[in-house]
Amino acid sequence: MAALKQVCESQPLGRNLLKNPSPYGLTHKTPPPEVELSEVPPQGPPRFQAEGNYTDWTTRVERLPEDRSGIPQGAVVCSLPQYSWFTLEQRLDLKAEGICDELLDKSQPDIEIQDWYEESQVHEHIYQLHVKLLTADGRTVISEHHVEPTEDLSNYSHTWKEVSHVFTGYGPGVRYVLFSHRVKNKFLNEFFPTLVTGSSVTVKTTKFK
Repeated sequence: MAALKQVCESQPLGRNLLKNPSPYGLTHKTPPPEVELSEVPPQGPPRFQAEGNYTDWTTRVERLPEDRSGIPQGAVVCSLPQYSWFTLEQRLDLKAEGICDELLDKSQPDIEIQDWYEESQVHEHIYQLHVKLLTADGRTVISEHHVEPTEDLSNYSHTWKEVSHVFTGYGPGVRYVLFSHRVKNKFLNEFFPTLVTGSSVTVKTTKFK
C-alpha cells in the first residue's frame, strides 16, 4: 500500500522524466530553423556548440581531427571543416522520481524512449543515442539501446527525424536510466549545428498492476 501511495502521489507514470527536454526552445511540430549566413564571415575562434539552455543536462564537447583524406599531395587548401561531437546527458533516479523498487522489479513497466534530431546535412553521421538501464550501483548495465543512423546526403532534406525505443521485460534491479545523445556540428567560416528536441523517457502505465 505504501508503494502504491508513493506512485499515486508523485504521478511518475506516463510523464516525461527528462528535465528541460528541448534545450533549444524548438518543437518537432515546426520545421527546424535554417542557418542564416553572414554577409561577412564572423571573426573569432570557431564554435563547437549551439546556443541553448542546458540546465539539467551534463554536456561535453569532443573536437574531431581534420579529415585530409582525398586532398592531393601539394594541393593548397585555405580551410577545412572542423567537426565536433556535442553530448547531452541525464541520469534519472527512478526511485527519486517516485517509482518504487517493488513496481520496477515485479511489474517491470515498459520504459519508452523518444527523441528528435535535425537532419542538418553537415555529415553522413550526425546523431547518436545511447540509453542504459542501470542497477542501484549506477554502473552495472541491465539493458541498453544504441542508435547511430547514416544520413543520405544525395538529396537535400531538412526535417526532424524521430528515434524511439521501448524497453520491455528487462528483468529486476533497474534503478537508474542513463539517457545520452550526441550531435555532430561543423564549423567552416560559419557554424552549422545539428539540433535536438522533444527528448523523453517515459515509464508507461500499460503494465502497471
